[in-house]
Amino acid sequence: MGAPTFNPISDIISGAIMAATSVPQLIAYAETVGYAGYRGLTTAGAPLFAWGLATGSPWMNSGVTSLTAVMAKTDLGGEVYVAMYGEEEYVDLVSAYSLYIGIASIVMASVGFGKLAQKVPGAVKTGFKWGCELGVLSSALPNGLYAFGSTLKTNTANSAFGDVVKAVKTAVPSATGVSGVANIAYAVTHPQTWDLVPAIIFLSCTLFVMKSKSFMPKFMPPGSEVVIATAAATVFSVYYGYEGGMVGEIPTADSNSGLSLFNGMISIPVEIMDVKALLNVPIAERCFDGSIIKLFIAAAIFSGVNFLSIVGIASGFEAENSVPWSAPRELIAQGVSNLAAGAVGSAPVSGSMSRSLVSRMTGASSQMACIVTALLWIYMMPYMSIMSPTPKAALSSVIVSAVVKNVVMPKKILQLKGTDFVVGVVSAVTTAITSPTLGFGVGMVAYIAINTVTGGKGKSKTA
Repeated sequence: MGAPTFNPISDIISGAIMAATSVPQLIAYAETVGYAGYRGLTTAGAPLFAWGLATGSPWMNSGVTSLTAVMAKTDLGGEVYVAMYGEEEYVDLVSAYSLYIGIASIVMASVGFGKLAQKVPGAVKTGFKWGCELGVLSSALPNGLYAFGSTLKTNTANSAFGDVVKAVKTAVPSATGVSGVANIAYAVTHPQTWDLVPAIIFLSCTLFVMKSKSFMPKFMPPGSEVVIATAAATVFSVYYGYEGGMVGEIPTADSNSGLSLFNGMISIPVEIMDVKALLNVPIAERCFDGSIIKLFIAAAIFSGVNFLSIVGIASGFEAENSVPWSAPRELIAQGVSNLAAGAVGSAPVSGSMSRSLVSRMTGASSQMACIVTALLWIYMMPYMSIMSPTPKAALSSVIVSAVVKNVVMPKKILQLKGTDFVVGVVSAVTTAITSPTLGFGVGMVAYIAINTVTGGKGKSKTA
C-alpha cells in the first residue's frame, strides 16, 4: 500500500477532526501532570506543530499522553513540589524537564539509540506499561469519585492504608508511587465515602466512552464519544449548578503576546518562555539530589521510554500499511517537539497511539494534518472558555476509560511464561510502587540478571 498520496483537503478535514476530538484529553492530561487543566490547551499547539515539521510519518501524532504525564509528575514529585513552591514554579520545572528530554532525544538519535530502542525486551515493556497504567488510574480516581481530589488523599492518609504507605516509604524512600496505589485501594474498598454526583458523572461517562463503539454511528470518527460525554457533563454542570471540581477559568492570551512574523503581518498567539531562565531552574537540586548526572540519566531514560511508544506506532503502520519509517528521524522529531514543549510551558510529549489511529482513519495524507490541528488549537484558544464549567469527574473518565480494562485484567502479563513472567511482574510492581524511570531500569536489570543466570532460557521476544 505505502504512504498515501498527498491531498491537502483530506489533511485539513482530518486535522480539524483531530483538533475537536482531542480537547478533553488535553485538559485531562494536564490535570494528570499536576497543574491546571487549561494549560493543556494553551501549550498543545507548538509541540505538535514542531512534530509535524520534523516527523516522516503521514499519520503519527504527538502530544502529552497519559504515560508522559504520569512519568513527569512522578519524576518531579509534582504534588509535593506544588505544595512547597507553588504552581507557577512547577510549570517552570516541568518546562525545564521537557527541554532536557528534548536535548537527550536528539543526542541519543545522533549516537544510534533509535535502532537500539527496538531491542527492548517485550517482558520489560509489558510490565512497565501496566505499572504506568496503574499510575494513570491512581491520578484520575481522586477527581472522579470525589468532588475534590484532595478528599481521597486525606482519607487515605488517615486510614490503615496511610500507615502502610508511611512504613513502605520509611523502608524504601524511592517508593513514591505507593501513595497512588494506596489511594486506589482505599477508594475501591470504601465506596461509602464517594461523593454521589461526581461519582455518577464519572462512572456514567466512563461506561459510555468504553461501550459506545457498539452503538454509535459508524460514520462518526474515534474520539466522538469523548466529545459527547464531556459535552453532556458540561451541560449538566451549567444547568444544574454543579459544585464539584471543574476546569475553571481559562485565561485569555495578551493581545500583544506571542510571535510576530513579517513585521507584524502574521501573529501567532503562543507565549514563549524565557529558555535561558528555564535552564537555570534548580531542577537537579530539588528533584535529583543535587546531581546533574542523575538529571541527565533520568532525562535519557524518559526519552528512551517515550520512544518505545513511537516505535510501536510506526512499526504498526509499517506492518499494516507498508509505510516505511526511520528510527533516527522519529527520535529527532521527538526531541524537536519536546524542545518546543519546553519553550511554551508544556509537559514532555511523545507519540500518541489513539490520535495517530484517528489520523489514519480520517484520511490524513501527510504531516500537514498535524500542522492543521496545531494551528487550530493555537488560534481557537479565545473560544475555549466553553470548557470552563466541565466537571473534572468527566475528564477523569476520559483517562480511566483508556487504561482500566488492562489494569483490572492484565492479559499480556498473564500470557508471559517462565522467566519472562518474572521479569514482567518485577517491572510492573517496581514501576507502580516507585516511579516509571526506576521501574524501567529495574526491569532491564532483572531481565539481564535472570537471563545471564539461566543462560537465556525463556528469553523475551524483542519488539
